[in-house]
Amino acid sequence: MLAFSLWNAIWIVFVSFVFIAVLMMMFSVITDIFRDHELSGWGKAAWLIALLFFTFLTLIVYVIVRGDGMVKRSAKEQVEAKQSFDAYVRDVAGGGAASELEKASALHNEGKIDDAEYAALKAKILG
Repeated sequence: MLAFSLWNAIWIVFVSFVFIAVLMMMFSVITDIFRDHELSGWGKAAWLIALLFFTFLTLIVYVIVRGDGMVKRSAKEQVEAKQSFDAYVRDVAGGGAASELEKASALHNEGKIDDAEYAALKAKILG
């Protein structure tokens, strides 16, 4: 009796893993279908209908036929997200080297730092 329930538990874990893996693949494919701007509306609809009725076959065919483009679109989106985040951080942080140099110049012009300190700050910012 114990062996039977143990194998049932192992089977349930395996089936749950496969189910979750298929769901993740479906969401990845659906996301990629809508991310692709070169695919027409009818093409998107055809892929979605095929995915709905022939799930496993459509997933396999989609990955084989359009897998390379799927990777490229995903990488492009990640690069764009990183660039957007970096631009946001630069804007919030107050610029970069040019902004720091401008602040140092303002301090020098106000007489709060002398020529040597300004030169050291400038070398540090630029170098």
